[in-house]
Amino acid sequence: MEFEMDTYKSEIKPTWCPGCGDFAVLRALQTAIHALQLEPWNILIVSGIGCSSNLPHFLSTYGFHAIHGRALPVAEGAKLANPDLNVIVTGGDGDGYGIGVGHFIHAMRRNFDITYVVMNNQIYGLTTGQASPTSEKGMKTKSTPIEGVIENPIDPISLALASGATYIARTFSGDVKTMAELVKGGIEHKGFALIDCLSPCVTYNKVNTYDFFRERVYDLAKEGHDPSDMKAAFAKAMEWPAVQRERIPLGLFYRNKDLPTYEDLEIGLRKGPPVRQPLGVEDSDELMSEFL
Repeated sequence: MEFEMDTYKSEIKPTWCPGCGDFAVLRALQTAIHALQLEPWNILIVSGIGCSSNLPHFLSTYGFHAIHGRALPVAEGAKLANPDLNVIVTGGDGDGYGIGVGHFIHAMRRNFDITYVVMNNQIYGLTTGQASPTSEKGMKTKSTPIEGVIENPIDPISLALASGATYIARTFSGDVKTMAELVKGGIEHKGFALIDCLSPCVTYNKVNTYDFFRERVYDLAKEGHDPSDMKAAFAKAMEWPAVQRERIPLGLFYRNKDLPTYEDLEIGLRKGPPVRQPLGVEDSDELMSEFL
């Protein structure tokens, strides 16, 4: 059975602002799962809170809309219950790199077989324009109107490298084709995959625009980067935003195919996934006696 592109499209239309970078991410994700011919009923897309976290509504797959910053632990639970499920998490920089950053780090170090697509617009868009963890230093926003952001922005690529993610990429909404290829690679990868998508907010971020990125981005692969070299990946990751803002590397920073996933090591899965186990209690007397 061959699935058409429209198979993965729901009847709900996106409510994003015209020109929002998240449209490109939605298209790239739809293109990736179509290219892989994944069964829609075997896909779960989990999201948190934010403009980007509405994405599961727009695809005809299973979806779970979690609370702010908690999409990853929900996804981990689903993956443990049914390891055969294709689990994809979508969210924004505030949801993932702000309130959810603790879950982000631990999901990576455990190397769950999950694909995490982050729509990084460097602003809080849903709440109408406050500074986010990835907002540039000095950027004036509704929450930093006088002198701008006084903190250094978080560097998700370096954080992912240090935390143990085994597939790490950055892409840009101005290039849907490459984005789809990197998302596809993340889904195919066995282990935790981060795809940090630079997704311009055309309404509230007038600094990091499409033109801003087009003038600065470059392709890692075209400059001979080896994604198996962690040291080189760190060097490339540190170029932006930590060191300068004139050259922004895109592409696959790092990939390690050799590490086991959390599911591979979890003793509770050795008898088979919980989703395959019979429902009900066979004999509760022995269990209850431990508490009486």
